[in-house]
Amino acid sequence: MSAAEFATLTEDDLVTGEGVALDLPAASLGTRLVSGLIDLLVTLVGGFITFFVLLTATVQTDEALLWAAYVLGMVLVFVVFPATLETLTRGRSVGKLAMGLRTVRDDGGPISFHHAVVRALIGFVEIYAFSGAPAFFSMLLSRRGKRLGDYAAGTYVVRDRVTLQLPHPPEMPRQLAAWAAHADIASLPTGLALAVRQFLGRLPGLDRPTRDRLGGALLADVLQYVAPRPMGNEPPELVLAAVIAERRKRDLARLRRDAATRDRLTAGI
Repeated sequence: MSAAEFATLTEDDLVTGEGVALDLPAASLGTRLVSGLIDLLVTLVGGFITFFVLLTATVQTDEALLWAAYVLGMVLVFVVFPATLETLTRGRSVGKLAMGLRTVRDDGGPISFHHAVVRALIGFVEIYAFSGAPAFFSMLLSRRGKRLGDYAAGTYVVRDRVTLQLPHPPEMPRQLAAWAAHADIASLPTGLALAVRQFLGRLPGLDRPTRDRLGGALLADVLQYVAPRPMGNEPPELVLAAVIAERRKRDLARLRRDAATRDRLTAGI
């Protein structure tokens, strides 16, 4: 059994640098609709105030300036205000704040002003120009509940009020500590590191034959990135734990060195 077969990732799985899968669940259609209705109400109120101020200021002027105020109001209400709000709140509108939702990039990272502007521009067409029908059917058919603006911007909406608990990293087996400290251990591919972490986390629920079969298959893949191989006859799960623990130790040390170097270089700035 290969690492790819063991560590099957879905579209909503993200992977940390230590090979831990995190699932950012996409928001349901119902919560998206409620959030959208709240945002619609906020937009209508904000639009009324904005147009009232702009048109009042230009009603005594010529018709060209009046039309310019109207266009400016449309841009402010439907593009600038929502895009700025989502950028400053890291993907949250008023409706999303109320419903515990957040817009993120497809890779799970925070959106930028560019993403927010694209979502707002497409949103004006699919939500306001066509009464929300394209957005509804797009979210209904999408696994992640994406509307057309999300497809264009490369984003989707997640449930923000979800507690993610990371499993504890494996500890270094004492009998393999000396070997691991002197071994050449390259960085493992993300899928392989994830497979090993999943395997180690599920050890208590695996019977001995399954443990040996899966552990042996994973160890064969991992040893391609390790030299020299351990000399003893330790079980595969101990060797895998030693490799992951040592690799994590070295990565943390490298990050600390990089941080110290940056601090020295920027100390006088």
